[in-house]
Amino acid sequence: MKKENRTHILFRYLVVIGALMILVGRVVYFALDNTVLSAPKWNAKAMVELSRTDTIRPERGDILADNGQILATNLCFYTIRIDFRSERFLEGRYLLALDSLADSLALHFPVRTREEWLKRLKKPMDIADKKKRPRAYKILSNISYSQYQPLRTFPFFCIKNPNKNGLTRERVNRRVNPYGAMARRSIGGVGIDSITGQTHGISGLERALDSLLYGKPGIAKKVPLTKDIVNWTDIPPTPGYNIRTTIDINMQDIVENELNNVLTTCNADWGVAVLMEVKTGNIRAISNLEKSPHSDEYIEGMNRAVLGYEPGSVVKTLSMMIALEDGIVKNVDDVIETGHSFAYAGGKPITDSHGAPSMSIKEVIERSSNIGMAKIITSRYGENPGAFYSRLKKLGFLDPMHTGIAGERPPHIDSVANNRGGRIALSRMCYGYSTEIPPLYTLSIYNAIANDGVYVKPRLVEELIGENIDSVLPISYMGDGRACSSKNAALMRDMLTNVVWGEHGTGKLLKNDRVKIAGKTGTCYIIESGGYNTSKKRLAFCGFFPAENPLYSCIVLTCYPKQNMFGAASTSGTVLKNIALKMYSRGMLENSSDYHDGTPKDTRPTLYATANNNRFNHLRDRLEMGPMRYYEPRKTSGGMPSVVGYNLRDAIHLLEKAGVDVKINGTGYVVAQSLPPGSKITPGQRVTLTLAQ
Repeated sequence: MKKENRTHILFRYLVVIGALMILVGRVVYFALDNTVLSAPKWNAKAMVELSRTDTIRPERGDILADNGQILATNLCFYTIRIDFRSERFLEGRYLLALDSLADSLALHFPVRTREEWLKRLKKPMDIADKKKRPRAYKILSNISYSQYQPLRTFPFFCIKNPNKNGLTRERVNRRVNPYGAMARRSIGGVGIDSITGQTHGISGLERALDSLLYGKPGIAKKVPLTKDIVNWTDIPPTPGYNIRTTIDINMQDIVENELNNVLTTCNADWGVAVLMEVKTGNIRAISNLEKSPHSDEYIEGMNRAVLGYEPGSVVKTLSMMIALEDGIVKNVDDVIETGHSFAYAGGKPITDSHGAPSMSIKEVIERSSNIGMAKIITSRYGENPGAFYSRLKKLGFLDPMHTGIAGERPPHIDSVANNRGGRIALSRMCYGYSTEIPPLYTLSIYNAIANDGVYVKPRLVEELIGENIDSVLPISYMGDGRACSSKNAALMRDMLTNVVWGEHGTGKLLKNDRVKIAGKTGTCYIIESGGYNTSKKRLAFCGFFPAENPLYSCIVLTCYPKQNMFGAASTSGTVLKNIALKMYSRGMLENSSDYHDGTPKDTRPTLYATANNNRFNHLRDRLEMGPMRYYEPRKTSGGMPSVVGYNLRDAIHLLEKAGVDVKINGTGYVVAQSLPPGSKITPGQRVTLTLAQ
């Protein structure tokens, strides 16, 4: 019996030892396989795991005004939601807090009244089946972090466990323009790629300088550790450059307002204005306004400053400058016979709107004589019209400017053939027809004349600012850097001054006792259906001021005015004059302004907001903007709303919502309303709003 027991015990030991040996053998085999035999395979798998990467999007650079104020930047906003199916959601406590929660929301976020907030908060609870209640019920959107902070102190929302109150926040980074539509087309906009999710520029400087603004993405490698995935940054992202433009906020504000005022008065389709610093070519202001398809307001439209149009008589200045430089004109006091028409090369006779049987050569500019200009240019280039095109090319007038404005096009001027058709084309081209010239190119010639003949290239970008670079871009020049001699530039300045101040000047309307303006009017019929529509005009004025010491050049183009003012001087010229006078009044022309009392003042524009525009507080603080006028809407128990202090768009929205027709006087912000707040409203009733800047 004992022998049998020993046998059984020994057998069991052997089984256990054998099992252990097998187990150890397998462990040794797997270890050997993993580290030696199959090492290449496992190393490859490991590298795959280690090579899993995520792209870290870089911070997009800011676009700045000339003084560093932000024109475009990135700001973080939040969308607040409630998950009504959250685990252990305290439904009873939520219902008890509804009234006080609605009070808090109405006080801090007056986008809704207390009653409206209460109705919105109750709505999900009306669904009897808890499983069908919303999981992401939106409460607020586009709020800043500073606005989110007090939200967490509201009744029910103050519960720290998100499972019990269901409160969630969704962070969204957005590209914002603190100054709204100001220079919007030139600054441009961004869009998100639907495939990559990357944000890139789609218009304006945002597009033209996208590679600089975007920066360089970083790379984050993912490594599996236990059951979690841990990320670390292998290559950090490089933020985009901040780009300092040449835009002056105060001048931009003046230009936009004056252009808008004249467009509104004459009921034009659209208008463009560009203000440039003479010595540097810095574009201090650029505005493109067109009538909104939904209202009578003018909004930022297509950037027509860099698109080509037949310029009309403003191009006579270029032709006369070439005539002086090439020696065609030797004495500007010489008299030229103009008569009443000029049928050159058998073409349709050229006529004048402000003609005379004869005039001095300098009067050709003053009177804007088509005949005189055509006779001067054809006297030299008539036998070889193609040489005139070559002359423009040599000048550098046809070269791209590379200003950074998206959509920029050089002038479109056909190479003129040396035949009868070419001679006819030349006779039209020299006074502004048969060409397509962007306003910015025309302005560059006038700026060169104001700049003693130095042909500086317009620019919108002044400096690149980054972590390891601070690069000021140098002033550059067109052609060889000179449009004409100093002597001829002085002669041209005198001629352009006489356009406004001479006895027969087409711009006499622009005379004033503050700022001496020099420039040239231009009128061009609009082409429709293959021909000129003589009832529709584009009206231009291009010039500089002060005439005796030019500091700024400016071009204004007005398309199809329909009422009150129809001449180039009374439309586009008036915009330029008002810009000059406004700048003078603010001491911007190296003068002592009547409005300066010697005490330094904050010259940044005032930011206007109403209670419905909560984000403006965040923008002002974050971007160190100027003073803010905050209008708290007057509370009314019913009837006529109070809209004093509102901008026009918000006022119209509120009043039309109340069933009231609106009549408008003036521009800017509402300073008075004809019907008092709280008064009874009858269907179809009209209220007159008085607006002022």
